[in-house]
Amino acid sequence: MKILVVLDPLASLKIYKDTSYAMMREANARGHLIFTCGTENLRIKAGTVEALAAQLHFTATQSGHDWYSQDDATITALQDFDAVIMRKDPPFDQQYFYATQLFTLAEAQGAKIFNRGQALRDFNEKLAILKFPQFTAPTLVTQSESDVREFLAEHGDIILKPLDGMGGTGIFRLTAADPNVGSIIETLTANGTQTIMAQRYIAAIKEGDKRILLIDGKPVDWCLARIPKAGETRGNLAVGGSGVARPLTARDREIAEALGPQLAAQGLLLVGLDVIGENLTEVNVTSPTCFAEITAQSGINVAGLFIDALEKHAAA
Repeated sequence: MKILVVLDPLASLKIYKDTSYAMMREANARGHLIFTCGTENLRIKAGTVEALAAQLHFTATQSGHDWYSQDDATITALQDFDAVIMRKDPPFDQQYFYATQLFTLAEAQGAKIFNRGQALRDFNEKLAILKFPQFTAPTLVTQSESDVREFLAEHGDIILKPLDGMGGTGIFRLTAADPNVGSIIETLTANGTQTIMAQRYIAAIKEGDKRILLIDGKPVDWCLARIPKAGETRGNLAVGGSGVARPLTARDREIAEALGPQLAAQGLLLVGLDVIGENLTEVNVTSPTCFAEITAQSGINVAGLFIDALEKHAAA
């Protein structure tokens, strides 16, 4: 297959743990041709969605920035690739939104894109949990400081988060006794002009924020519990959490098997569910991670499962 991966600059990838790298490495090992570009390299010319993309070659050196070389970039229509994989990290800003619209146009021209542009627009990673209220903790979405204060008074201990962040950025734990309640709410809502999410604090975060991977609607049998470091509320690996792979619990599997077919039907080939304790907290669709950590600790070739699914859908 001829595969295009749309992602951040290759030099920024930490190849010892990067999921996009694991995907590309697995595809390359199977003889597929890998091309890469950024969202800034997408365009429409004469009505056709195209990418300025360069073929990727793996080198013998697998460290630092010396792990790859690339040919000169050329213009190729997205429909001329067998598969296009969107791996650009959030934030889901206006440029990201425009890229998803180009993907939707390209799909109409015959391109096969994973995850689909429409699905990326429909599933905000924070708000998507509201489609599945039976699995969530009490949640509030608002711009209003008074709403947040009422929610805090009701639950006593809450988490506030922006709707477009990743890696734990901008997440606050707030209790009624916090002397900075007003300042934190004002900062996150930009003085009442930006919508945020509040959730009841889940004490089970101490046991880990579990990342459950869905590939083509089916759960990988092990998840990664991201355990907060001492003195920290967030379990995200980007802020110092430690990752421990574990088999799915009965509740993990219940959530994953309930959501999986619905998400796959929307054109989401790869999804990362975040589960704390018994509760679904996020549905990650933009650039789900944790392949490397789960593979290293469980022996499951997660990238292999993903490329299996990609090959199946590209051939369909």
